[in-house]
Amino acid sequence: MAAPGYGKKSAPDQSPRDRQTFAHLPEREAHIAAHIDRLPDGAAIDVKTLAKELAAYGQHAIRTALNALTAAGHVFRKRETVGEGRTQWVWRSYFSRTPRSEAWWKRFLKGDAPEPQPEPAAAPPSEAYEALAVVARTNPRLPLSAAECADLEPLAAEWLARGISRAHLVRTLTANLPGHIHAPAAFTRKRLLTKCPPELPPAAQQHTSPTLAECANCGTPGRPEALPDGLCRPCQGSATPPPEPPLIHPQAAAARAAHQAGRARFLARPKRR
Repeated sequence: MAAPGYGKKSAPDQSPRDRQTFAHLPEREAHIAAHIDRLPDGAAIDVKTLAKELAAYGQHAIRTALNALTAAGHVFRKRETVGEGRTQWVWRSYFSRTPRSEAWWKRFLKGDAPEPQPEPAAAPPSEAYEALAVVARTNPRLPLSAAECADLEPLAAEWLARGISRAHLVRTLTANLPGHIHAPAAFTRKRLLTKCPPELPPAAQQHTSPTLAECANCGTPGRPEALPDGLCRPCQGSATPPPEPPLIHPQAAAARAAHQAGRARFLARPKRR
């Protein structure tokens, strides 16, 4: 615990804690914010203390993260003197699970914080997020945090958009895991990227066989455009007229006429007795 009056001070009217509370923050900032959120009021949240409590981050990383949390509205630090007529400066640190604007913090410190507004209903988690949450809860070698699931959600959603079921996605992420995974989030990200299935071909690119129809009267097959009103041309009474007989060459016609005349004369000759 910090010296009395110098530790964490929680802001009023905060939204309840859930898995989406710090999902909008980067992984490091979300981890540090969640740690501060769990600390009781009065706990020291200075850079050196947090660096000792969070072995994964050094003092420089903690200081950068606190600055980011201040910009995001979760942390507000005020520098002031100790007592009247003294020149010793100290920092007062305030924390809010709900992000606040700088104007809100200043009004709060003056005792004029605005009335709390009703929190909008949280959107239900997506199917991709739920798949990653199943991985995090059922496989001890992939203990993904809420912030990490939210960060990986777009990659998992791409799998589902390509026709992969949630169960198939979970099996692929958890199959043939090594004995020890140093960075579960990075390992999961790599699998989501390298094992992502190909996109489905567009429906417009799928080849389809030509459509044939039949005459409703005689059953003659044909393309739909050749069967107006469902009838072929003969059944519509518009059959093509039979072709005219071919023309006879004049010389052939003269020879035929001479042959027929000669035959007629031969038949007209009187017969000998």
